[in-house]
Amino acid sequence: MLPLPRDPAGLADAYRVAPGRHLRVNFVASLDGAISVEGRSGGLGSPGDRRVFRVLRALADAVLVGAGTAAAEGYRPVLADSEVGRLRTVLDRPATMPVVVVSRRASLSPDHQLVTGAVTPTLLVTCGASDADRRAALGAAGVEVLVCGDDEVDLVAACDELADRGHQQVLCEGGPALFQAALAAGLVDELDLTIAPLLVGGGPALLPHGLPTPAAAQLTQLLEEDSVLFTRYALRS
Repeated sequence: MLPLPRDPAGLADAYRVAPGRHLRVNFVASLDGAISVEGRSGGLGSPGDRRVFRVLRALADAVLVGAGTAAAEGYRPVLADSEVGRLRTVLDRPATMPVVVVSRRASLSPDHQLVTGAVTPTLLVTCGASDADRRAALGAAGVEVLVCGDDEVDLVAACDELADRGHQQVLCEGGPALFQAALAAGLVDELDLTIAPLLVGGGPALLPHGLPTPAAAQLTQLLEEDSVLFTRYALRS
């Protein structure tokens, strides 16, 4: 086990992946498996976890997030003058990137900050069963609406569409339902799990429902800082 690098370049080297399509999922969890305290993941975070969060975003082509998580965590667009935007510039990446919101009901408001404040347009992944007028309103507000699937969101089609748009390395930040759906679709290449040295005694879990079959994972990296563990697991298809 090695210490978590403190410099951005060293941390980026620790988490960089080979070119090509890659879906990584990033979560922080307590020792007893909770992924939030009082409804937000920030209660489990640490300075090291925040550095990893920023560098994973800096390395990604797009961030994928469920609508519920985007609302609960107060998601904002990635801007050039943000910490992530500046880090992306240091790492010779485009300063901005899109946030991709997944919602079966297209439940993203046209006046949400992800819509009104975005420089790189926010994308909405939804399905044909969502309200057509709502999709039209979001499109008129500048959101790129991707209809993938009929009655449910087809994540495989969505990731294919993102890759066609040049977003090959995608960072999924949850929530649990989206992670579970991506696992079930065989899309997850990597799980980056920060383990906080806390016992919460309840709260939402990383996987709220069982999987049809267990998903095997291989530990590829283990770093530590202030008793917080930073793990990387490769998911076996």
